[in-house]
Amino acid sequence: MHVIQRGMNRQICFTSDADLAAYAHWLAEGVKKFVVELHGWVFMTNHVHLLLTSGDDNAVSKLMQFLGRLYVRHFNYYYARTGSLYEGRFKSSLVQDDIYLLICLRYIELNPIRAGIFTDPGDYQWSSYAAHGFGNNISMLTPHPLYLALGETKSEREQNYRELIGDSLGADVITKIRHCANKELILGTEKFKQQFEELTGDSLIR
Repeated sequence: MHVIQRGMNRQICFTSDADLAAYAHWLAEGVKKFVVELHGWVFMTNHVHLLLTSGDDNAVSKLMQFLGRLYVRHFNYYYARTGSLYEGRFKSSLVQDDIYLLICLRYIELNPIRAGIFTDPGDYQWSSYAAHGFGNNISMLTPHPLYLALGETKSEREQNYRELIGDSLGADVITKIRHCANKELILGTEKFKQQFEELTGDSLIR
């Protein structure tokens, strides 16, 4: 699942590395507490992207409520403010693993590049790229099986992923990911969407 949480009216949610570190700390606590697998992330100034898997339909919601409660309390206290920080409930999009998982992961980790902050994703500290591309040990990360399938050895996977993320995403792909995330639709093929609807009775196939 691709999850996005934005600041209200796109206002700043993180003003310093200390803020980002606090959010990362509670995210690490939360994925453990609610048994959610975290496959990728990026923390931007006014929003975050997370790539998650959970066997419990409610676990992601519980995780985001946990994060929101602790982080907003921290932010309001340190900046002497009150009220909401985020624009309501988080947005989420179910991702078809075999087709779109690694594409969505690349989209997430390339956010700082599209934003013009850096030209190399390896230069940005607050994403999961350092783990995927260079093997940094980040305890809250659970490598997705599709990432692990990129190579038989750790170094081979890292090399193959660096080459993969070096391939630019097409404008049509970026538009589709954004549309599905913002409208909370399935990011997948039409066949996958139809199968999901038949299995669950949930018509998230617009």
